[in-house]
Amino acid sequence: MILSELLSGFEYTNYCRTDINVKGIAYDSRQVKKDFVFVALPGTKTNGNSFAADAVSAGAIAVVSAATPQGNGLPWITAIDPRKALAEISARFYRNPDRKLNVIGITGTNGKTTTSYFIESIFNRNGVPSGVIGTVNYRYGGKTWPAPNTTPQSSDVYRILSGMVRVKTMAAIIEVSSHALMLERVRGIEFDMAIFTNLTRDHLDFHQTMDEYFAAKSRLFASLQNNSKKTPKCAIINADDPWGKKLKTFVPKAKIVTYGLSPAADISAGHIALSGRGTDFVLSSPFGRSKIRLSHLGEHNVYNALAAAAAALYNGITFDNVIESLNAVPAVPGRLEQVASGHGFTVVVDFAHTDDALHNVITALRALKPARLITVFGCGGDRDRSKRPLMGEVATAGSDFVIVTSDNPRSEDPQKIALDIEVGIRRRNRNNYQVTIDREQAIAAAIAMAQKGDIILLAGKGHETYQIIGNQRIHFNDAETAGKYLHGKSLSS
Repeated sequence: MILSELLSGFEYTNYCRTDINVKGIAYDSRQVKKDFVFVALPGTKTNGNSFAADAVSAGAIAVVSAATPQGNGLPWITAIDPRKALAEISARFYRNPDRKLNVIGITGTNGKTTTSYFIESIFNRNGVPSGVIGTVNYRYGGKTWPAPNTTPQSSDVYRILSGMVRVKTMAAIIEVSSHALMLERVRGIEFDMAIFTNLTRDHLDFHQTMDEYFAAKSRLFASLQNNSKKTPKCAIINADDPWGKKLKTFVPKAKIVTYGLSPAADISAGHIALSGRGTDFVLSSPFGRSKIRLSHLGEHNVYNALAAAAAALYNGITFDNVIESLNAVPAVPGRLEQVASGHGFTVVVDFAHTDDALHNVITALRALKPARLITVFGCGGDRDRSKRPLMGEVATAGSDFVIVTSDNPRSEDPQKIALDIEVGIRRRNRNNYQVTIDREQAIAAAIAMAQKGDIILLAGKGHETYQIIGNQRIHFNDAETAGKYLHGKSLSS
């Protein structure tokens, strides 16, 4: 496609030829090839402008930047907002693949990943081949790719959606983070359905206040008024969440479907029974009423199942098929995932990294009536500090013993992160904890102290296979590490 065609969607000032055929788009100079456009994005630590010369040396025919041209004669295009420019250019380059798909966006603090797995499973079982852009990975057509971000940059989103179209995928399920909404990563994507799971404290290092955090989430629902497809739009909202009630005012042009535990919700759950086998409940809807047996633990997964059921039902899948599919949804990686123990106690890995998510998981495990619940967790560095003491409170209140450890400390001192966590523990006068900064040693300590009937919860990292320490990403996997120490534990202990 000719460069001038790609630039037609936004205001820019041109300092180079635009009659050249573009063969690709990159925002990382290391990914640039001959005849690519390089978009220089602003960053918190580095700016893409610093790599403009490298991009041109690698073959870029133009640099799109908010800055004025650099003095070394580089082919330059100045745009007011490079993030918006990247999205506009990508939409045209990949020929608006979102318009050829049924696009479902899921946003909220917790539950996005599990809900996406539930919807994907239901759709695939009912003849609607689906792809997912999410936290665990990006996948479609039987292939998977690693996910460095829950929602990648806009050019990646459009490229992945284009790939889905190419292999005749019908539905695209996208986990939409608040960062993605604010940083224009889904700009221009026409969503057919938006799902709101919940809103609890997180990312306040980025959004500053809960109102700002909510405003970011609401942008997904406001976008439902865009309707070039001329198809019905639907907003699926958790009616039990106070922010969900407020969200209804942001979707004047879409059908609103509510879900929750209240019978007043359009899709509701009652008669909930939790056990070690899973979760039983009765699902009620305008389409019918039926018993459900999820293999997934915890009341929070009832909410995830209701959201997925609503998405399927309002996409035309029959009630009976939705019920049958929910009963067969497989486990989700890193979400209450069990590690084979062989010692008479249970080890569970979960991604819970907010106080609300940790509370939900601990509550789910408490319902199994363990002899003791031993929780190992930490908090990420360079992220919202305000949730650290809250997580300390939740962990020590719900667990018999807690080992505070390191998560992804990034540039922060993990010992100082642990001290922030201890603030919450001490204000509740708890002493049922220890601090072991080295995560591997913390997991080893939990396994060493475990006895028959106990449950060990390894929280915070879930599916992740790495730990970020400083600027290094080091291989680390909670389940793998637990397996190592379970293998070495004496059967008599």
